[in-house]
Amino acid sequence: MADYMGLRLRHMDSTDTGGSSYLIHVGHAAEAIAAGKCNIALITLAGRPRSEGQATGTAPRAGGGSAPDVQFENPYGPATANMYAMCAMRHMHQYGTTSEQLAWIKVAASHHAQHNPHAMLRDVVTVEDVVNSPMIADPLHRLDCCVISDGGGAIIVASPEVAKSLKRPNVKILGAGEAPKHQMGGQIDLTYSGAVWSGPPAFAEAGVKPGDIKYASIYDSFTITVLMQIEDLGFCEKGQGGRFVSDGNLISGTGKLPFNTDGGGLCNNHPANRGGLTKVVEAVRQLRGEAHPAVQVKNCDLALAHGTGGSLGTRHGAATVIMERE
Repeated sequence: MADYMGLRLRHMDSTDTGGSSYLIHVGHAAEAIAAGKCNIALITLAGRPRSEGQATGTAPRAGGGSAPDVQFENPYGPATANMYAMCAMRHMHQYGTTSEQLAWIKVAASHHAQHNPHAMLRDVVTVEDVVNSPMIADPLHRLDCCVISDGGGAIIVASPEVAKSLKRPNVKILGAGEAPKHQMGGQIDLTYSGAVWSGPPAFAEAGVKPGDIKYASIYDSFTITVLMQIEDLGFCEKGQGGRFVSDGNLISGTGKLPFNTDGGGLCNNHPANRGGLTKVVEAVRQLRGEAHPAVQVKNCDLALAHGTGGSLGTRHGAATVIMERE
């Protein structure tokens, strides 16, 4: 990208943690600017998994390199969809979560996507539509899964001096956190994510609490991804995510926690199979008051964006960014 744009960089970062990479990049960019390594950072994303016909989600995971888990797991045929399904099944077993509760997450996303002319899926769906869609990996149905799309995006992180000279409304990064989740020496709990570690430092640095957040961009590769992250970020108690997301509680204008007002990965897009950057983009739109009027959150002055990349229940990187309108 630097070569294509003819840039001579003073600082670069190619951290790759899948879907959370671009949220990590935001935090790293802010740190680099604070350290004087640069004053403007460009974060970009692009990919064409749909055009390239990638068997995303259902194909066996590529096994290679020195990853120690491959030789033990790949003989059993793990794919992305069934690994996330295991998390959903365990959450149901342990906390009584239901397919209908997970379906409400898709319903909320569809209510928002209908107002986005760029969304891949703009039809509003019901809980019945979701639970009656074809089963992909029990208990996840087709409509519990994100779209597969080409696409890309870019965001600019700048020093306060540069930002104040620009015409667009400023959005300030208040806090950021990142953390891995791994197999813990074989003591695996499939019901929580790395958000339990990335969220607290972000909230502490920002000096705010989950209840202060007006809008949340939550990574939504599957409906269970959203539910677990909402719990782990502290928006509700562990095990209560099913109740929290039900009955339209995530729908802008009526719900307690408006989320993914562009339709998210469940309805809008999931560029390069890594939607973390789009989470920041929509959060910034909300804070600037530039979201579609039908989904714009009133008095939105504090927003959170969170992403996860990898396998939800076992190995992944999580990242949380909290932003405010200046």
